Amino acid sequence: MRFGTSTAASSLERPPGPNGLPVVGTQVSFLRDPYGFMTGIAQEYGDIASWEDPGGLVYQLNHPEYIEQVLVGKNEYYIKGEQFQSILRPVTGNGILNSEGAVWRRNRHLIQPAFHPQRIQEYATMMTEFTLEEIEPWSDGEIRPIHEDMSSLTLKIVARALFGVGIDDHVDTVGSALEDFMLASETLSHYVLPPSVPTPSRRQIQRSRERLDGLIYQIIDERRANPTDHGVISKLLEVSEDEGERLSDEQIRDEVVTLLLAGHETTALSLTFTAYLLSKNPAVEAKLVAELEEELDGEPPTMADLADLTYTERVVKESMRLYPPVPGIVREPVKPDVVGGYEIPPGATVRMHQWVVHRDPRWYDDPLAFEPDRWTDEMEADLPKLAYFPFAAGPRRCIGDRFAMLEARLLLATIYQRYHLELVPGTDLDLLATITARPTHEIPMVAHERA
Repeated sequence: MRFGTSTAASSLERPPGPNGLPVVGTQVSFLRDPYGFMTGIAQEYGDIASWEDPGGLVYQLNHPEYIEQVLVGKNEYYIKGEQFQSILRPVTGNGILNSEGAVWRRNRHLIQPAFHPQRIQEYATMMTEFTLEEIEPWSDGEIRPIHEDMSSLTLKIVARALFGVGIDDHVDTVGSALEDFMLASETLSHYVLPPSVPTPSRRQIQRSRERLDGLIYQIIDERRANPTDHGVISKLLEVSEDEGERLSDEQIRDEVVTLLLAGHETTALSLTFTAYLLSKNPAVEAKLVAELEEELDGEPPTMADLADLTYTERVVKESMRLYPPVPGIVREPVKPDVVGGYEIPPGATVRMHQWVVHRDPRWYDDPLAFEPDRWTDEMEADLPKLAYFPFAAGPRRCIGDRFAMLEARLLLATIYQRYHLELVPGTDLDLLATITARPTHEIPMVAHERA
């Protein structure tokens, strides 16, 4: 491996990197094997690499110090950038995930109360109850589509917690629309061809948006007619009206879709990957179940129990290290910066991959092993900043990180109290690299009731 071999250089030079193909650059290599590509770049070229793609100059940063500079230290130099916008905007519009400047600051401020620690505590009981309802119909020996199950469950939770509405009758509509969007955004034509070209993938994305919009505007109308004391939509309606800066329904729609997508997708993936890893590591599952039996004594987990479920938390952390639901982040500088001795000009694309850094042997012993016990206080104290960043960092750190960690631990504990999940023989975990790391195929697992 060549992790860590870059040295400081003149800011007039460019870092080394691969030579791409005419017209498409490295995009074919990336889409053919995205995880191998990003890892191979780090191994061959070190902590910083660069190359030309159809959209311009690309830099890949592979060292936590460089990533911290971009996301935290000099975050004001960077925006999400056009490449990121072109992928998300067709469905999420101008929501807080991809908006910039004054719009982002205003809307994040309006949404923030829904993620206040005290409010998040109030969601705990609801999360556990929804999980118990979801797994109640499972039968012993039944094969379950785990990713589909986790997506359905987390979608119901985020809708109820953040918007105060039940969408049980619409889960298939929302889930399939978001699924189609994620798959379509992964195609080569989506990356290479101008946005004005109506490719099949873009037509699929437009159909996804239309299916979502019918439900989302219905939810907005419902909240306008029946406002609540809590809930993101009511807050957006209420605050904007009081300040004389009423948001349009389209602006509110953008935030709702953004939170539906981001609020359920990453946790569903985290639980799917965790179930897969536990099925491959029976000793880890046994230790997890032993903690649940000792600390919960057969009762559903509560917020108060989480402090005692230390191994459960380590399992979630380790799963998100090895299989980060968001495998990479992109930024675009708006003013020149120097990173690792190299100048990065405005308009370039900067890539930072959790997938690469989380598996770097400099920071993690035996990095490809699933070892929750590695997460000791001493290990975390010694870990460089941003050697672990599943929720990004800096001002644009995921607004729902606490919500996601609470949800992942409670759902995992509730499910594994009652079931052992066995991977169907012959099932492989192949991943797409869209905005998130998604299984190429469903992950079927046999649900065995615990005695």
